[in-house]
Amino acid sequence: MLHLLAAAGRGGEIDYLEIVLNSGLVVGGVLALLLVASVVSWAIIIKKWMALRKAQAESAKFLEVFWQSKRLDAIYQAAEGLPASPIAAVFRAGYVELSKVTAQKKGPEGAMAEQLGGIENVERALKRAAVAEVTQLESLVPFLGTTASAAPFVGLFGTVWGIMRAFHDIYQAGNANLATVAKPISEALIATAFGLFAAIPAVVFYNLFVSRIRVLDSEMTNFSNDFLNIVKRHFFS
Repeated sequence: MLHLLAAAGRGGEIDYLEIVLNSGLVVGGVLALLLVASVVSWAIIIKKWMALRKAQAESAKFLEVFWQSKRLDAIYQAAEGLPASPIAAVFRAGYVELSKVTAQKKGPEGAMAEQLGGIENVERALKRAAVAEVTQLESLVPFLGTTASAAPFVGLFGTVWGIMRAFHDIYQAGNANLATVAKPISEALIATAFGLFAAIPAVVFYNLFVSRIRVLDSEMTNFSNDFLNIVKRHFFS
């Protein structure tokens, strides 16, 4: 014991890479799985961070154009230049459906189109577009939630297996000195560390992304209500 402490005191540091490379098959598989989950999580985090940031910026720009402009066709042209905005996508869907309804009202079957409910068609188009945009915004985010909840347990499995191996080595050696149990215990603890390393950023950004998506969803709902009110006043009054 004193000999090992003296060796550490002479400036020797723990070689984590050696511990990982020399870990057993089960612990090594756990570490590899957690490493892959961590890499994929960070790729999703970077992608969704950029996508949501762009969606929020373009949505703010679209709302500014929408409330300042007096013509729906001009707003539609501006919306086509903002492909990352979910609110702009909702408006495009509503505008296209509104164009179809107004065209039917001017035709010989206008009375029938009125009976079928023009404003309801526009409302359904807005809702379908909003659902599609929320689905797109939420894509890949559930993987972060799964990683956040599962990674600690996967790491714990590696820890339990390492401790079992440590006790097995003690039994085989017939004694319980530090040299016998240090290596498997180190493998067990590093599995737990890998699990936390994968889970902590995943849970932080999962909550952040869910919050931002919820805000965008609320903004789409509010915009849909405002747009429907405008359509009712100017086209169905």
